[in-house]
Parts: sequence; structure tokens; C-alpha cells
Amino acid sequence: MRIQVELMGHYGSDLTHAQSAWTSTSRELTDSKLERVESLLEMLATEGHETPFEKSTLHFLVTVDQATHIHLLKHRIGVSINGESARYKELKEDKMYLPVDWPETMQQDLYEFTEQANEYYHKFLEILTPMLGRKRAKESARFFKTFNSQITMDISFNFRSFVHFLRLRDSEHAQKEVRELAQQMLHQVKNIEGNPFQLTIKAFKL
Repeated sequence: MRIQVELMGHYGSDLTHAQSAWTSTSRELTDSKLERVESLLEMLATEGHETPFEKSTLHFLVTVDQATHIHLLKHRIGVSINGESARYKELKEDKMYLPVDWPETMQQDLYEFTEQANEYYHKFLEILTPMLGRKRAKESARFFKTFNSQITMDISFNFRSFVHFLRLRDSEHAQKEVRELAQQMLHQVKNIEGNPFQLTIKAFKL
């Protein structure tokens, strides 16, 4: 299964960010102020005055491999994450990720290896349950789960934290899979009906 991304919802807009910045003076919207939204957002992004961008929210549902899961957890700022857990339930779907840049024969090898590991996972879960109890059996049987096993995660960013994530993960230095995730997320934000974040995206040169 490939990485899956769904933008579940969003709150805010370019105007939300601008009004937040104007709170220190006056939030009243005039024709003159509306004409200055683009230049204001560019100034805020360029000069590092990023607090106003925390006022909007982006909410995603993603399915990713365990390595990408770890990248999402590391170095995050202002990101809320809740994920599918093998500690609380048996992972019956056995979702897996196969690297798309591998030769097909090697993908097949990884597929077969992962399938075997999944068989051991379910087998030992049943064996360990009467010995250790269902909770501990689920906790420990997951040691058979491979790093390419996929889980589904619920993630929300404020726009400032989303920019921080993109700077880290949509980078040539980032792992291919998390870079693909970041690019898919940004693509979906850019294609929200009405383009509510168009000027913010432009200001941050995303």
C-alpha cells in the first residue's frame, strides 16, 4: 500500500493570519487593509513574525510506515498526533509499505518477508494470550511487526507548525517516504476549494 493522505478539514485563511497580526493595532477591515494582506503576510513570513500563523488549523488522516511515523514524532512543534496502536488492538489489516524505488524482485522479497512476520505476529499473539494475558500478548507480539508495517494516524497542525514540518521533511535531506508525505499534504492544502491559504503559501515560498 502506498502512503495515503486525506485532508479531513481546516480552519482559518490568509485573512485570519492578517487579522491576528493586526490585533495589536486594530482588527477592523478596511479596503486599504485588504489591499495590504499579501504584503503583510510576506513581511511576517520573511522577518520571522510567525505567531499569527498559529491561528489556523490543518487536520489530516494519513497511513504511513513505521519509519515515517517516527519522523512525524521527532522534532515536531505544535503538532497533535494520535495513531493506531498495536498495544490496544490486534492489527488485523497487516498494511505494509513497499519502497517504490526498489526493483520488483526485491519488492517481492520484502513482501514475502513481511507476510511471514505478520503470520508470526498473529500466531504468537494467540500463543501468548493465555500465558501473559491479552494486553501483554498484544504489546509483545508486535515485536514481529516490521519497520515497513503501516499504521493510520490522525494529525493536526497549526499553519506555523505545518511550515516547520515542511521545512524539515520536504527537503532533499529527508527520507524519501516522509518527503512524499509532506509533498502530498502540501498539494492538498494548495488545492482546497477557494484557495484560503494561497497568500500564506506564497509568503513562505512553499
